[in-house]
Amino acid sequence: QVQLVESGGGLVQAGGSLRLSCAASGRDFSRYVIGWFRQAPGEEREFVAAISRIGLNPQYADSVKGRFTISRENTRNTVYLQMNSLEPADTGVYYCASRRSDSFIDVLIATASYDSWGQGTQVTVSS
Repeated sequence: QVQLVESGGGLVQAGGSLRLSCAASGRDFSRYVIGWFRQAPGEEREFVAAISRIGLNPQYADSVKGRFTISRENTRNTVYLQMNSLEPADTGVYYCASRRSDSFIDVLIATASYDSWGQGTQVTVSS
């Protein structure tokens, strides 16, 4: 398994942007599907975006399509989440997660499909 550390969160005004990073340690990062999830206070953790082990087939929650972009640099063991046009509803703790996969294109959108999680980074969007 890989160990994941998120960074890049913070406080931003509505309409602003942030870029989150998910840095992985461990071997064979390119064998892992990576997903981003978020959790608002009192809410369940929800899917945001995911990308295949080699950067194909990005998938997004409907609520972030057109505003968020997921990408990865396997040479840097890092996955990014570029978040533009942020809204107060985007506020929450953002987590990245990993799951080893043999497929080059498959992604995972269910929380239960992932078996390794980072500690999370707080994103707060003010109105």
